[in-house]
Amino acid sequence: MEATRTFFLAMAKNQAARSLATKYGLRFGAKRFVAGETLPEALEQIKRLNRDGIVATLDRLGEFVSTKEESERAAGWALETVEGIARSGVKSHLSIKLTQLGLDLGGDVCEANVRRILHKAKQHGIFVRMDMEDFPRCQTTVDLFKKMHTEFPLTGLVIQSYLFRAEADVLDLQTNLRLVKGAYKEPSTVAFPEKAKVDENLITLIKHQLDNGWYVAVASHDDKIIAWTKDYVKKNNISKDKFEFQMLYGIKTEIQKKLAQEGYRVRIYVPYGTDWYGYFMRRLAERPANIWFIMKNFFKK
Repeated sequence: MEATRTFFLAMAKNQAARSLATKYGLRFGAKRFVAGETLPEALEQIKRLNRDGIVATLDRLGEFVSTKEESERAAGWALETVEGIARSGVKSHLSIKLTQLGLDLGGDVCEANVRRILHKAKQHGIFVRMDMEDFPRCQTTVDLFKKMHTEFPLTGLVIQSYLFRAEADVLDLQTNLRLVKGAYKEPSTVAFPEKAKVDENLITLIKHQLDNGWYVAVASHDDKIIAWTKDYVKKNNISKDKFEFQMLYGIKTEIQKKLAQEGYRVRIYVPYGTDWYGYFMRRLAERPANIWFIMKNFFKK
């Protein structure tokens, strides 16, 4: 199992495979996890979700740009996405990935791009979530978030429960957070290697958010985590407007609908774009059943 996960996480960073995937488009099952290659396609999927009482957060896929020009082009896509959300009237936030916006380029490149996006989102009253990536970029991401959040309050961050530092970050930030287990391969020096510890820490983080009245997005497909959250808020009389459940597009759709029907706020992460390969590989790394689904679709072609 761990060998399979390691393989797909390594493949997520393979540039040759990424280029080939972009050339051939959303084939062999990728459409299950990616809402389309264009913004109009993604917006149509969000309209469908909205009709089921489910809201969204929209993300133009991409990561690890190598030039300032590439980062500015990615920022332009994010601005286009904000305008698309506003124009269409769909109920959706925006998610952004900082490596796509120049986080690794040094200087003020990423900050300038993020500021442009947050300014446009503020004009339309659209909430923006900054994604968290691998551990070496964690502190830089937290620092930039803190700087931007003072000027743009409609901004949130992601914290990963598999990192040792996660609890300290939650208690320090005291703000709207999406809490996840984490999808990157990290060394045991910075992250819990045991799944049970990761799950235990996620529950600890959720409790901190709920007990202190800091809005929390419980981002998990784990039935036990979902059930624990429902039970905890009921026992402690916590209002349903203090939290939401978040899941990924194309995964456990029936559970998504059921939670929405029960009156919980459910938000789906809706990715789109041509640079979908890395995201797709991480989904395969997370769950063997996803690999079987893809293989069945492959042999149908």
